[in-house]
Amino acid sequence: AGRALGTALKKRTLKAPLIVLALPRGGVPVGYEVARALRAPLDVLVVRKVGSPAQPELAIGAIASGDVAVREPHASEYFAGRNLTFQQLAQRERVELMRREHAYRAGLPPLALQGKTVVLVDDGIATGCTMVAAIRAARQAGADYVIAAAPVASDQAAALIDSEADDAVFLNVPACLDAISLWYRDFDQIDDSEVCRLLSKSRTSANMDTYTG
Repeated sequence: AGRALGTALKKRTLKAPLIVLALPRGGVPVGYEVARALRAPLDVLVVRKVGSPAQPELAIGAIASGDVAVREPHASEYFAGRNLTFQQLAQRERVELMRREHAYRAGLPPLALQGKTVVLVDDGIATGCTMVAAIRAARQAGADYVIAAAPVASDQAAALIDSEADDAVFLNVPACLDAISLWYRDFDQIDDSEVCRLLSKSRTSANMDTYTG
């Protein structure tokens, strides 16, 4: 999937300097191949879905690095009669977001985004919440041009992201997405060790002067 996405992105005229940011965990193997295809440095932009109080798998928003938060328009409906707020749920997810930031960076600061073209990569996009949070976080960090990319996205998510990103590249936009896993022959879960391995492998082959700090 990452190689196919990389091939599609290479057909675009992408303004240098270029950086690929993968959304962990699933976006990292895809982003690794995209970065190789584009001969660009790879890093992560950590995002976390905020799930419904009753159905944690149902996204009602997302948070991203830089204290960015995105709420679904009707998110408040899911809190009726519950002694919880969106902010409380988001704070719970921030704890995991910070843990991942620390684990994946290996002591390195984030890649500098000021004035650069950023390609945000995920393995698939269902609601679009996490990608929108990532787009806003990249802009907040100074990105000059933001491209959202994934092998597959729902038509609803594609429309939402088109309104947020400067460009979007999706290989498949089915009328009925169902589960992202159905679009892959192999959709094994990615753990932290695999994320770190791929980032380390990419950093070893990249120009370390790209990092700032």
